[in-house]
Amino acid sequence: MNVLPRGLGYTALGLTPAVLLAGAVGVSDAVQSGPVGIGLVLVGAVAVGAEYDRALGPMDGVSVERSDAVDAGAVVAGALATYLLHVHAAPGPVLASALVGLGVGVAAEEIGVPAYCGSFAGMASPALFPSVAYVAAAGTVAGLAYVAADRAFDGFGGKLGTIAFLGCVSTASLTGATYAAASPLAWHDARLVVPVAAAGAVATALLSRRLGLGAVIGSALVGAVAAVALPAAVPAAGDTLAAVAFCASFVGMSASGRLDGEVPVALTGALCGVVFVLVAGAFPGAGGKLGTTAFVACLCYSGGEQLLDESLSPV
Repeated sequence: MNVLPRGLGYTALGLTPAVLLAGAVGVSDAVQSGPVGIGLVLVGAVAVGAEYDRALGPMDGVSVERSDAVDAGAVVAGALATYLLHVHAAPGPVLASALVGLGVGVAAEEIGVPAYCGSFAGMASPALFPSVAYVAAAGTVAGLAYVAADRAFDGFGGKLGTIAFLGCVSTASLTGATYAAASPLAWHDARLVVPVAAAGAVATALLSRRLGLGAVIGSALVGAVAAVALPAAVPAAGDTLAAVAFCASFVGMSASGRLDGEVPVALTGALCGVVFVLVAGAFPGAGGKLGTTAFVACLCYSGGEQLLDESLSPV
């Protein structure tokens, strides 16, 4: 793999969160949301800049292999399976993606990560993508981005969803697909959203790290339980809270080198809840939006750590 596709992968992943945040400010109260969105972009940009050398450094023998085609195909397959499941079997997009994640995580671990990535694209609403042709196109773009971004932002939670979101937004732009009416959340909703997000992130980290289930199965388990339990426990807001828990589970997928211990995971999960409220009305129906939300939180936590370290370092 030469430096051009790797550079495109890094650039796409670095810019996609900013696109989501810009869209959020456009549909929310700009007086309240604008400063929050700008602050997130600035802090996250620190982490994006720090990843430049890692993503585009020495080649180290990296080359295009047959496994890249397999991975790209798995992304497309995951997208189609999830879309068909949630549209025709009606379990909802969260449960559909979680079930696909559990299935590939147990039965086909070697393609579990790219297939789970594709499942997020398959969460797209049929109001946005009325047929599988759109989803296949979004999955194809995401599959190519998955391969190109192989070394970029390794270990950051939400990376897979950001790749899926890129595929969905690109496809919507190219096909002229129309997003549904925006449904933003009010900032006071954060009082319920933030604790659920923190809990979802920590639960995933415990399952994946402490119990050794791996990131895909850990996240998918949290998503499946949330999708079943929360609508029953909190009928008025259960679907939203299930999406919150699933969103934050992607924070919990972060490698220990990125978020080391439950406290950083919980803090980043809480930040993910804040971002969830901010972006709720943006790009409605686009698959991968939940993962991009988690990615924003992880980038901002990493950028904040770097800024803090620099401020405390002796001159």
